[in-house]
Amino acid sequence: MSEQVIIRQNREFLTEILASDPHRPEDPQLYPAESIYQLTPYGMLLASLGTCTAIVLHTYAQNHGVALEEVELRLGYERVFADDCRDCEAIDEYREQIVEEIVLKGDLSPQERQKLFLVARHCPVHKMIHQGIEVVSRPGDSGG
Repeated sequence: MSEQVIIRQNREFLTEILASDPHRPEDPQLYPAESIYQLTPYGMLLASLGTCTAIVLHTYAQNHGVALEEVELRLGYERVFADDCRDCEAIDEYREQIVEEIVLKGDLSPQERQKLFLVARHCPVHKMIHQGIEVVSRPGDSGG
């Protein structure tokens, strides 16, 4: 089972984060995450993507007079094992996947819904994940 996160954000930008318990993967229940310490690194990545996307959508809606009341993003982090493991004797890398479902609430026309769905892709975190980002690590000066 994949790791799951739900982000709910209203037009005042009040945000609720629900997450699966990574220590009990068989439990389908999602629990309120009141601290980042309740999230795994994968959960943090999903929460970052979801909250960034919600902020972008609400900001766009407010600046363009769109009646968006609430955004709910249902995110899951999955490894697509079937695609990776045609010959399981020599596994060097796995393909990983984030599944994102965007639920828009409000008095929205079909055209506004479509536009908001397209706007969601402009979230900076979405762009970094989708396009990739190079991480350069080096030792820092300890100052002593």
